[in-house]
Amino acid sequence: MVVIAVIAIIFVLIYLDDKLGQLAFRNGRKKVVYPERRSDIALYVNGRHLFADYFAELHRARDHIHILFYIIKSDETTTPFFQILKEKAAEGVKVRVLVDWVGSLGLPKALIRSLRASGVEFAYTRPPCFPFLIYRLNRRNHRKITVIDGRIGYIGGYNIGREYNGKDANFGEWRDYHLKISGEGVYDLQEQFLHDWEEATSKTVADKHRYFPELPAGAIRHQLVATDGSALEEQYIHAIRHAKKEIMIGTPYFIPSRPLFNELMRALKRGVRVTVLVPLKADHLFVREAAYPYFYRMLKAGARVYRFYQGFYHAKTIVIDEEWCDVGTANFDRRSLFLNGEINCYVFDRAFTRLVKQAIERDLTRSEPLTLDFWRNRSLLDRGKESISQLISAWL
Repeated sequence: MVVIAVIAIIFVLIYLDDKLGQLAFRNGRKKVVYPERRSDIALYVNGRHLFADYFAELHRARDHIHILFYIIKSDETTTPFFQILKEKAAEGVKVRVLVDWVGSLGLPKALIRSLRASGVEFAYTRPPCFPFLIYRLNRRNHRKITVIDGRIGYIGGYNIGREYNGKDANFGEWRDYHLKISGEGVYDLQEQFLHDWEEATSKTVADKHRYFPELPAGAIRHQLVATDGSALEEQYIHAIRHAKKEIMIGTPYFIPSRPLFNELMRALKRGVRVTVLVPLKADHLFVREAAYPYFYRMLKAGARVYRFYQGFYHAKTIVIDEEWCDVGTANFDRRSLFLNGEINCYVFDRAFTRLVKQAIERDLTRSEPLTLDFWRNRSLLDRGKESISQLISAWL
């Protein structure tokens, strides 16, 4: 009885910490909608290709390198990455590296010391602290931004580590979507990075004008939107509400809010073709099962749901009517909607949107359809996991 009472008290304290934290941070949540821009944008869907280009651009840096990732690992993929950063810092290039405290918790302290000794400025974003420790632990900076010399930027779903390069046997090929931006949009990536850096370090960056060179307009109209635990839900609802023919969603985690899910169901009722692509494998406990109740209702309403089996599917993308697409860092789940700091790129270009749609369609050929029969015949263990996942879905 004593053990049960202690467990009950712990759960109550966690619940109160979370709810009080939500109230305390409610007024501080915000979104930043950057102006519509024109840039040249390249899409990467393969880690080897992305990192080959990414490392080459890092080598060419002359003034500064600004890097923000949720996860940076210490392994054979990141060894050359860290070496480039040290060499660039030794050449006099200003190098700043910002990582999420939870996502990159495993980075060796000796590695961080060596980076700092070489001249690289390194910081953690959102370390846990009191009050509201549990709530703060959940509010992660999930953005992935790189800016090189203020002229080239990267944003998307890839972190840096061996699994993202397809070298982890547990995952196989890592499927993700990442953008390389050159043109006006880099200005906004820079603005967001500097905001996150100053928030994490509590230091003002001096001589900011050096980081904002004059940039040419590119060919593709787009807009960057940064969110921090709010506003993303309403943006997705607005986009889905205006869909006329087709909605395609690629995400590793499908745990929508009730209003967002209801909007998808309304789209199905008015005849919009809805396709959802998720991974067959799961990289976190309960996330796969948390999606099944939503999938059951969607399948009954006529949606198509596919599970990518050739590796792990980690892309975060939405395509609507071949007219609008979103590629960014936000998953289609409650954590990205209501907790994480995210940044997405909305593209208003039919040719580029078709390119993203074609990437999804290629991935569909390496996926299996989820059927109502499969759902009805799932095991008792899976049904039990679903019940648990529904209770903790807001934290998955």
